[in-house]
Amino acid sequence: MQFVTSGISTTLVLLLLGLVVFFVLAAHNLSVYVKENISFSILISDDMREADILKLQKQLDKEDFVKQTEYISKKQALREQTEAMGTDPQEFLGYNPFTASIEIKLHSHYANSDSIAKIEKKIKKRSSNIQEVLYQKDLIDAVNDNIRNISLMLLGLALILTFISFALINNTIRLTIYAKRFLIHTMKLVGASWSFIRRPFLRRNLWIGVLSALVADAILWGGAYWLVQYEPELIRVITPQVMLLVSLSVLLFGVLITWLCALLSINKYLKMKASTLYYI
Repeated sequence: MQFVTSGISTTLVLLLLGLVVFFVLAAHNLSVYVKENISFSILISDDMREADILKLQKQLDKEDFVKQTEYISKKQALREQTEAMGTDPQEFLGYNPFTASIEIKLHSHYANSDSIAKIEKKIKKRSSNIQEVLYQKDLIDAVNDNIRNISLMLLGLALILTFISFALINNTIRLTIYAKRFLIHTMKLVGASWSFIRRPFLRRNLWIGVLSALVADAILWGGAYWLVQYEPELIRVITPQVMLLVSLSVLLFGVLITWLCALLSINKYLKMKASTLYYI
C-alpha cells in the first residue's frame, strides 16, 4: 500500500508539473502563431504592370524575414471590399478606388516595430512604384508587450510550482522511509554496508518515479488529444514536439526527484544514532 500511495501522490505532483511545462511551451507556440499571422500591406502604384508586381512578389518571397506573401489585384480588392461593405464603390465613384497590393506575413522574430521599420525602408528601395507600406504599429506593440508579460508570469509560476513539486515529493518519500527507520538501524547492527541498505530504497523509489511519470504522461497526452479533437486549429499550438518535450520533462523530473529525495532521506536515517530514532 505504501508503494501505491507514494505512486499516486507522485503522479499527481508530476501531473501538475507537466501542466506547467505544457502551458509554457504552448504559450510560446501561441505567441509565434499570433505574430506570424500579423500582416502588413505594400500598396502598389497603378503605373506598375502586373508582371512586374509578380516579379517583386517572387523577390520578396526569397527574403529571410518573409514567411508568406499574397498578391491582391485591384479587381480582387474591389470584390472583397464590395462583399464586406455590401455595396460596390465603383458604381457611384465611376472608377475602382483601390490599388493592387502585396500582403506580407513575417517570421515571428521579425514581428516587432523596430524590425518592420527597417524592412519598410528596404522594401521601398526596390521600386519607385511602391506607394506605401501599411502596418498597425500599435497592434504589433500591444501583442509583443502582452506576450512578454504572459511569458514572465508563466516563468515565475513554473519556478514556484517546481519548488512546490519538489517539496511535496520529498515529503512523500521521507514519510515512506521514516516508517522503515528501525529496519534501517537493524540492518546497520548486523553489519550491512550503507550502499547495501540504500540499494532497495533507491530502486523502489526510482520505479515509483518512472511509473508515476508514465501515468502522468498518459493523462497529459489524453488531455491534449481531446483538446485537438475538440478544436482542430489547436494542432498549431499543441504540436507533437510540445507533447514530446512535456513527456520527457515529466519523466526526467520524476526519475531524478524521487531518486534524489530517497538518497537524502536514507542518508539522514543512516547517520542517526539509535537513541535519536525514538524522538523523531
